[in-house]
Amino acid sequence: QVQLVESGGGLVQPGGSLRLSCAASGSISSINAMGWHRQAPGKQRELVATITWGGISNYADSVKGRFTISRDNAKNTVYLQMNSLKPEDTAVYYCNAKVIVVAQWNINDFWGQGTQVTVSS
Repeated sequence: QVQLVESGGGLVQPGGSLRLSCAASGSISSINAMGWHRQAPGKQRELVATITWGGISNYADSVKGRFTISRDNAKNTVYLQMNSLKPEDTAVYYCNAKVIVVAQWNINDFWGQGTQVTVSS
């Protein structure tokens, strides 16, 4: 029904920057919000940042001041600009979208496949 395609992960040195993108496509009536979660080896998946389609954003304390989430409503795309990256930011980053599918009324959760971010010297 809805596909999320992520891009932008990779290897970066501590203090460096990366920009993640996630584009939603498919049977989309409307998007309520999109966001990013991450999962490091041996740890639970945690919220990184979310943004409503009205533009209200929310961040995990660990990334405030370093990461910025933004969206392009016309492209159904969300971005995560990550600056001042630290080794502890190393994880698989997953895109999430809360979507009302065409011909339905409830909000459904969709997830991307994940993109690896590795911060290491």
